[in-house]
Amino acid sequence: MRAGNLAAALVLGVALLTGAPARAQAPTPRTAAERFEQMTPEQKEALRAKLREFKAMPPAEQARIRANLRRWRQLPPEERERIRANLRELERLTPAERQALRERARDLRKLDPAQRAELRQRMRRYLKENPERREQMLENLRRWRRLSPEQRQEVRERLRERRRR
Repeated sequence: MRAGNLAAALVLGVALLTGAPARAQAPTPRTAAERFEQMTPEQKEALRAKLREFKAMPPAEQARIRANLRRWRQLPPEERERIRANLRELERLTPAERQALRERARDLRKLDPAQRAELRQRMRRYLKENPERREQMLENLRRWRRLSPEQRQEVRERLRERRRR
C-alpha cells in the first residue's frame, strides 16, 4: 500500500477511535478502548493490520504520519467535517479523474511558494472582483458533479476538440 493511502487509512482509523461523529443511535463511546470494542472483528483486524504496516515503516515516515495526526486532532470539528466531505467527493471521482487531479496537484506543488501564493492571490482577486463569475463557477461545479462518469468524459472530449481548433 502506498504511504498516502496508508496515511489516509490511519487518519480515518484514528478519527474513528478519537470520536468521529457517530451515525448510530447507540450512546457514543467515550474512550478509544470503548470505540475499539464496538468495532466488528473485521474492522479490528484491519486496524491491527494498518498498525503492523505503520510499525514496519521507516521512523521518518512514522514521524510524518504522527505529525499529521496531531494536526488532525487540533482542527476544529467544522474543518474536520469539511475535510471528510472533500474525501467523500474525491471517492466519487473515477480513477482517471483522480489521476488527473493528482497530476494537477503535483504540478502546483512544483511551483515555488511565491508562485503558488501569487496564483492563489490572483484567483481570489478575480473571484472577488467578479462575483457573478464565482457564482457561475460554483454552479458549473455543481452541474459537473451531477454528471455521470460517461457524461464527464464526453464533455472532456468536446473541450479537447475545441482546443485543437
